[in-house]
Amino acid sequence: MLNLQQSFDSIDMKTNKYLDKAKEIRQGEELELPKLESYISDLLKDFSGIEKIQQFPGGYSNLTYLIQDKKGNEYVLRRPPFGAKIKTAHDMGREFKVLSLLQNHFDKIPQPILHCEDEDIIGTPFYLMTRLNGIILRRSIPEGLEMNLEKMNTLSTSCIETLAELHSIDVEKTGLIDFGKPEGYIKRQVEGWIKRYYKSQTDDISDMDALAEWMEKNMPSDHRASLIHNDYKYDNLVLSTEDLSIIGVLDWEMATVGHPFMDLGTSLAYWAEINDDDFLKYFNLTWLPGNLTRQGVVDLYQEKTEQEIEDLLFYYIFGIFKIAVICQQIYKRYKDGYSKDSRFAALIFVIQALSKNGIQALEKDSI
Repeated sequence: MLNLQQSFDSIDMKTNKYLDKAKEIRQGEELELPKLESYISDLLKDFSGIEKIQQFPGGYSNLTYLIQDKKGNEYVLRRPPFGAKIKTAHDMGREFKVLSLLQNHFDKIPQPILHCEDEDIIGTPFYLMTRLNGIILRRSIPEGLEMNLEKMNTLSTSCIETLAELHSIDVEKTGLIDFGKPEGYIKRQVEGWIKRYYKSQTDDISDMDALAEWMEKNMPSDHRASLIHNDYKYDNLVLSTEDLSIIGVLDWEMATVGHPFMDLGTSLAYWAEINDDDFLKYFNLTWLPGNLTRQGVVDLYQEKTEQEIEDLLFYYIFGIFKIAVICQQIYKRYKDGYSKDSRFAALIFVIQALSKNGIQALEKDSI
């Protein structure tokens, strides 16, 4: 167990010991290298051929690979998961274009390099981007990296400040307004995620049925337009090895223009607290001492955006339901044999814990 009270100031962060590392590619998720190497070589003048290709082990949706060429240059490749049939959630061209439009307005992103729609290259569309070298906090703190209360508080505060910054981007001036239809966004999202759940359902979970019914009856009529990430949590943030400041936001596959409070609601649903069910701590280290509470997140967000959030419980419940459906879709692909990733077997318990937490929030009328 990490001693969270101990300062990490004496740790030599410059050794790169804690950098997020790629590993051996999972069985069944290999890429066709000859065509890929030829394709990249034709488009990138400085590319010297593939020396090594590995896979980043984190993430539960789109697959991410590290390509190193013979000169030591590194590139990151993103592609949809095997067996995915939800095109709108795995649109490589859309994700690439969001990054392309954002790069002059938001400095915390990897730089896009090229996008390929030709499925003959690796069997599916993909894109390349630069690699951001840094620390990613996944299900546990990297071995040897000790976090004190002050550092966790600073990180959680910076996390929400960055979300508020993202929501303040002018979608008209950036051209990002074309990525969504803010009018009617809440209704479409509620109906869409309910439909996705029942299409991918594998088990009878009465709490999910109850949450779906409650959302349909309690939708706010408020309309606002911001660029929203839709999957904003710690393991989609790249942290500096110098001071743990946020240097990058990853995984823009679900980004769109919509209601910013729906985005906040998703982040709140990921934002586990110390007394939450263990399965609610599956994705995020926000339950560690020093982090803001969920209410603290809301208070800081309201302060930074100068917006008061009405119908907070709705946005939180929606976030819970959406995350549960994402888990359900991944779990179904695992059950259907499209992935051998053993992590996915536990997702059914995460779905049950999420929906139970949603019902408890409704009973308490509180997040």
